[in-house]
Amino acid sequence: MEEIVSAVMNAIHNAGLVEIEVSARHVHLTQADVEVLFGQGAELKPVRPLSQPQQFVSEQRVTLIGPKGRKEHVAVLGPVRKATQVELSKSDCVELGVKAPVRESGDVKGSGAITIEGPCGTIHIEEGVIIAHNHIHVTAPDSIKFDLKDKQRVSVEVLSDRPIVFKDVIIRVSEQYSCKMHIDFDEANAALVSGFTLGRIIR
Repeated sequence: MEEIVSAVMNAIHNAGLVEIEVSARHVHLTQADVEVLFGQGAELKPVRPLSQPQQFVSEQRVTLIGPKGRKEHVAVLGPVRKATQVELSKSDCVELGVKAPVRESGDVKGSGAITIEGPCGTIHIEEGVIIAHNHIHVTAPDSIKFDLKDKQRVSVEVLSDRPIVFKDVIIRVSEQYSCKMHIDFDEANAALVSGFTLGRIIR
């Protein structure tokens, strides 16, 4: 079975297609913030691996608090990071009353503010809330194979019942990645993305 799956995915890549994954609202935390929210000495406990190597959904959940509302049971992803970051859709921002720019993950300077509540404590971040810019994770070998460069911008046609084209999609190349495109729920709803969905990369 693994050989069949591998052959199918290779055929997909060879055809210039990429699997599209939908990324729900989530939080990345520093170790210091993990301990404030979940108690001294707490560590993130993996419950499910993500498609990107070494990344996981943790057992822990938090509540996000904005000027207009709350979002409870928000996933915390691991491993811990150097800076705490919250990734929301535009719809989430409207409901919470939070102003957040469209940014690449990790680019949080001057981004939105929010309060994060855990079972053992609460933190307020003055910056760190973003709407994640849609992007494609590409392995280094595939970047060479398909002549794609890190930070390159491409368009992607979604092969769904509502085949829209996303422009200005960022290519992110790393030895640590697996080939996937990531969009948020607003984008997924607009394109009727559900289940296994492919996109065609357009130069």
